[in-house]
Amino acid sequence: MAISNRVTALTGTQYPIIQAPMGWIARAQLAAAVSNAGGMGIIETSSGELDNIKVEVAKMRGLTDKPFGMNVALSYVRGTNIIDFVIEQNIKFVTTSSGSPAVCTKEFQDAGIAVFHVVPTLEMALKALDAGVDGLIVEGGEGGGFKNPSPVSTMVLLPLVRSQCDVPIIAAGGIADGPSMAAAFAMGAEGVQMGTRMLACAESPVHSNWKDAIVNSQETDTVFLNQQGRPALRALRTELIASLEPMGKFNVMEHMANLHELYFGGDMEAAIPLGGQVTGRIDKILTAKQIVDDTIDGFDRTITGLAKQYN
Repeated sequence: MAISNRVTALTGTQYPIIQAPMGWIARAQLAAAVSNAGGMGIIETSSGELDNIKVEVAKMRGLTDKPFGMNVALSYVRGTNIIDFVIEQNIKFVTTSSGSPAVCTKEFQDAGIAVFHVVPTLEMALKALDAGVDGLIVEGGEGGGFKNPSPVSTMVLLPLVRSQCDVPIIAAGGIADGPSMAAAFAMGAEGVQMGTRMLACAESPVHSNWKDAIVNSQETDTVFLNQQGRPALRALRTELIASLEPMGKFNVMEHMANLHELYFGGDMEAAIPLGGQVTGRIDKILTAKQIVDDTIDGFDRTITGLAKQYN
């Protein structure tokens, strides 16, 4: 079941399923697996490791002949030539985040690259439209990672943004399978972005301890932190997280200094293990292809079943 809509027209993918641009994680191994499965693999820049990112982009050419994209995390790449580098890669899809897309949207579009900006509020969505973006990634507060200090759930935010914006929307936050994709489409999305679900997939480069923690988590096992500071974030509950939870404001980066020990060494107390509430719905490690195929099959069954039941 290929899906034809405005998102797939802009991405060139078989399915409107986007892999989130998770720092240090969204690199060639994971992104190529998602692209080969018919979705849109994304290479991250939020790690700030631009030399390594250039290597990862080069690796993509040997791992897939399918479309892939990049994320430009604007506040993490200031003073670099990342915009020129992205344009040189001859890709057709870029997501922007952590800053105003006005600084790069026209340059990307002049090079034939579609730009989707990540927004956590209606106000930011309207500002992104003023900057001329081609589409939006509407990110609910139940998602993992760095967040807006005033989180709004996908179920509230997505239809609100759709009611005032005509551009194609990719929904993020709480998406893990076909039924959640169908729900997002019912509220106005034309694509979905998966973060935590892809973090826990077989091709994700993170240590198995982190993946196992996701699989064993309940829906109540994430914590929203640093709500009085920036960035706020949602993470899996650990002893470290429990110590940070009472603090309304703290220096996030101090607690990410040893992230390689968490990400690739498996020490769950070494840094902040980011993750969304959807951990409670992830009960096994699947390949990227299994995730994409199962999501599309579940999407088809859901919308077909609803049409039969209520038509």
